[in-house]
Amino acid sequence: MDSEILTWIFLIGGVLLMFLEAVLPGGVAFLLGFSGLGVGILRYFGFLQDPFTATFIWLMSSTILTIAIRPFINKYFKGETSYKFADEDYEAMDQIAEVTEPINDLDNEGRIKFQGISWQARSLEGEIPTGVQVRIKYRDNTTWIVEPVDVIDSKKNQLKDSNQN
Repeated sequence: MDSEILTWIFLIGGVLLMFLEAVLPGGVAFLLGFSGLGVGILRYFGFLQDPFTATFIWLMSSTILTIAIRPFINKYFKGETSYKFADEDYEAMDQIAEVTEPINDLDNEGRIKFQGISWQARSLEGEIPTGVQVRIKYRDNTTWIVEPVDVIDSKKNQLKDSNQN
C-alpha cells in the first residue's frame, strides 16, 4: 500500500469518525477519529513513515484517550436520562376492573380482568358476582383485594348527604 494512501485513509477516516459521533453519540467514535486524524497529520508531516508503527500509534492513542478522557466527557456531557417510579401496586390502586369469576372474602378463587389480564382477586367483605365492576384497593402477593364500585359510590353519597344536613 502506498504511504500517501494510508495517510489519506487516516485523515479522512478520522474526520468521518468524528462526524459519526453526531449519529452515534457516546464519545468513542470521536476519540477514535481524533486519534486517526492525529496519526494522519503525523504521517503527512513525515513523523510516522512505517505503516505498522502508524497503526500501532493509532491503536494505543485511541485506547489511552478512551480510557483517560471518556469518563470526563461523560461527566460533563451527560445524555438524556429519565426516572419513573415504577410501582405497579400504587398505580393500580383505585383503578376499575371487571369481575370474570365470582369473588368472595374467604379464598382467592375469584378473578378480575385488569389491564387485559385475568388476576386472582378477593373481596374485602361479602361476595361479588360476575360482571360487576370493582375498584382495586391493594395487592396481597398475587391477589388483588377489591370492593364493588357501587358500594364505594353509595358510601360517598351517604357522606355527601350527611355533610349537607
